[in-house]
Amino acid sequence: MNLPLTIKDTKEGLLTKKFSAVELVDEYLARIEKNKDLNAFLTISGDFAYEKAKVVDSDLQDLPLLGAVTAHKDLFLTKGVRTTAASKVLESYVPEYSATAVERMKKAGAIMIGKTNCDAWAHGGSGENSDFGPTLNPWNKKYVPGGSSSGSAASVAAGLSLIATGTDTGGSIREPANFCGVVGFKPTYGAVSRYGVIAMASSLDCVGSFGHTVEDVETIFNVVKGSDGFDSTVTDEKYEKKNGKLRIGIPKEYFVEGLDKEVEKAVLSASKVFEKEGIELVDVSLPNTKYAINVYYIIQPAEVSSNLGRYDGIRYGNARETFGAEAKRRIMLGTYVLSAGYYDAYYLKAQKVRSKIIADFDKVFEKVDAILAPVSPTPAFKLGEKLNDPLKMYLSDVCTVSANLAGIPALAIPSGFSQNKLPLGFQLMGSRFSEETLFTLGKLYQKSINYIPKLP
Repeated sequence: MNLPLTIKDTKEGLLTKKFSAVELVDEYLARIEKNKDLNAFLTISGDFAYEKAKVVDSDLQDLPLLGAVTAHKDLFLTKGVRTTAASKVLESYVPEYSATAVERMKKAGAIMIGKTNCDAWAHGGSGENSDFGPTLNPWNKKYVPGGSSSGSAASVAAGLSLIATGTDTGGSIREPANFCGVVGFKPTYGAVSRYGVIAMASSLDCVGSFGHTVEDVETIFNVVKGSDGFDSTVTDEKYEKKNGKLRIGIPKEYFVEGLDKEVEKAVLSASKVFEKEGIELVDVSLPNTKYAINVYYIIQPAEVSSNLGRYDGIRYGNARETFGAEAKRRIMLGTYVLSAGYYDAYYLKAQKVRSKIIADFDKVFEKVDAILAPVSPTPAFKLGEKLNDPLKMYLSDVCTVSANLAGIPALAIPSGFSQNKLPLGFQLMGSRFSEETLFTLGKLYQKSINYIPKLP
C-alpha cells in the first residue's frame, strides 16, 4: 500500500481485500515508531487499534470511515486510554467514557491509533506549550507545526494516521493544517457536540478534523455532526447547498502590512484558480477585523480561567502548581478581566465589539457565499522564535480568531510551498451552517489543480 491514502482509498482497498485493517495498523505503527522524534503522540493505543482492526477485517461493512486509522487530539476523552490535555495536571488521568465525536467515529469504522500532543489545555499557536515537549514540523524539524492541535496536524502530514481530530478555539485546527500542508476544518459553532472534550473557552471551542483532502474532512464532519443530548449548544440544522453561480469575497483587511509576500501570493493565486472555474470574485470589507485579536484575548482568557477552576487537584489530577506558565498567564489574565471593577471595562466591552464583528460578516454574506483569506500572516516560524514574546505569539492568530468570535465555519486548504519548502495555503470562511458550500468550493479547488497529497 502506498501512503498517503484517503478515506476513499482505504475503504476501497479493504472492501476489495487489497490489504487488511491489521496490515494498515502495522504500517501506521511502524511509521509512528520511525518518526518518534516529531513528538506527535503522547499515548499510542496499539492494543485498541489491533482489536478494532480485527473486528473490521472479520465483518467488512460499507461504513463511512471503514478502517480509517485515526489520531485524537489529547483533549478528547477516550475510555480506557490516557487523556492529559498535554498538561502535567492530568498526567495519569484515564477517562471512564469517550467524547461523542470519538464514539461516532468508532461506530463509523474508524480505528484509534493514539492520542496526539498539543499545546497544554490548547493554549498556544505553535505547539511549543505542551508540558511533554514541543511537536516538530514534519516538513522541517527546525520549524513549529502550528498549534494548538500540533500533533494531529503533524500526524496526518507525516502519514502517522490517515485522519485526526482537533479543536479550534482561535485557529487551533486551521493554523497547524496550514503550517503542515494538510486540510483542516472548523465547523459552525453548535454543529458538533463538545461533550467529552476538555473545555478551553466554551463560547469559542469547535470540534473539527484534519485530512489529506477536502472530501476526507467532509466525510468526518458528516459522521460527527448533530445533537447528542449532552451539549445544549448543538442544533440539527439543515445544511443549505447553494445552487447557481457562487461568489467569493476578498476582504481587504486581511491583506495589510505585515502579511508575508509569499503568503499573499499563495492566497491570490488560489483566487485566480476559483476565477478560472467561473467563480465571481468580489472585494469586500470587514472593518471591525482590526479589533478581533483584542476582543479574543479578553473573552478567551476569561472563559479559560473559569473552565480551569475545576482542576483543583482534589478529586482527580495533580495540584494546581503543576500548571505550566502559559496556563497560569491565561488564568491570571482571565481572572483580572472578570474581577469587580474591570468586568464592564473589559469583558462587557469585548462582547459588544464581538457583536459588531458578527454584524460585519452577516453584511458581507448577503453579497457573497464565502470569504477567501490567509490563515496565518507568515508560513511556519522557527522553534523558539516567538516563545519568549507572548504578544508576538498571540498575533499569529490574527487571521483566524474572527471566525471563532462569529461562530462561522472555516476550511484551511494547502496550496503549495514557500521558497524555504514550507507549506502555504489559504482559508475559506462561510456563513453559519454553510459547510456544504465550503466543501463544494474546496473540492472544486483541489480538482482544478489536480491535487495529489504527498508525505514529507
